[in-house]
Amino acid sequence: MSEMRVLSDADVEELLDLDGLLDVVETAFIEQYRGNVERPDRPHFPVGTGLDPESPDDPLGTGLVMPAYVHGANQYATKLVGVFEGNPQRGLPTVNAAIALTDASTGVPAAYVAGTRLTNARTGCIGGLAARELAVDPEAVTLGVIGAGTQARWQTRAIAAATEVESVQIYSPSDSRYTCADELEGELGTPAEAVDSPRDAVEGVDVLVTATTATEPVFPGDALESGITVIAVGAYTADTRELDGETIDRAARVIGDVPGEAIDTGDLRDTGLDADDLLALGAVLDGSAGREGSEEVVVTKSVGTAVLDAAAAEHLYDVAEERAIGTTVSL
Repeated sequence: MSEMRVLSDADVEELLDLDGLLDVVETAFIEQYRGNVERPDRPHFPVGTGLDPESPDDPLGTGLVMPAYVHGANQYATKLVGVFEGNPQRGLPTVNAAIALTDASTGVPAAYVAGTRLTNARTGCIGGLAARELAVDPEAVTLGVIGAGTQARWQTRAIAAATEVESVQIYSPSDSRYTCADELEGELGTPAEAVDSPRDAVEGVDVLVTATTATEPVFPGDALESGITVIAVGAYTADTRELDGETIDRAARVIGDVPGEAIDTGDLRDTGLDADDLLALGAVLDGSAGREGSEEVVVTKSVGTAVLDAAAAEHLYDVAEERAIGTTVSL
């Protein structure tokens, strides 16, 4: 009889350490860049059709299955994701996830991990690493954030863990920007201000993060100052978009965490670029690419990769085993 370790969201919260997770995510990106991973296509499909009596022909959300394996790892991972835009009205997160870890030597189930918090944290680490590597001065970062939801917070936390953030200015069209700024200032001990417009969020910052669910550009590209690093994490489909054409035109280089997928997002698909025009974030972390001048506008476009889920979940599983955290279930 085999046993599986189950890690609840509370367990994940206890185990999470952003400094350690940044190292795990960095290594995973480098292994992906070097070709030392298995990352099959991630199918996504509408779900919930027929459940709403008022709109029986419409789906309620999207299901995704994201498998990955890093060569040499003891486990491979399969992340199960649900994206439901109506969930905030239900008091639930828009994105929910769980990660199944399976022994890579035997195929025996090893762990089932609450994946929502871990997904948010590893996505935040993408921004943290991009800021660390691409900001003109990672020891003195002024940070602008467009978006005031969960991912805006995680991006800010991870960038603060990876660099020295001196101030944060946050814009969202809703009053949530005030709560977000107050919470981050209290949590990080860094001055954080809610501002009144996207242009205000961009003005005077070294690093700009966009973390929204927008379908149209969320700031004007002409507001960008020279030397800025833009990290766009919200748009992950062809129908979602945060960046305008001027932002891409002004970029000296565009970096993608997964160039072949980033190019198909609304941020990049109509820019005239193709995947070969993008630098891989793994190449930046591996030391073979990056910023080449302090005046350059540099854009990093992130869509996420299941390789990070596999590496992050295995890391948490190993720590949980060492510290005897979680619940063991016999199968």
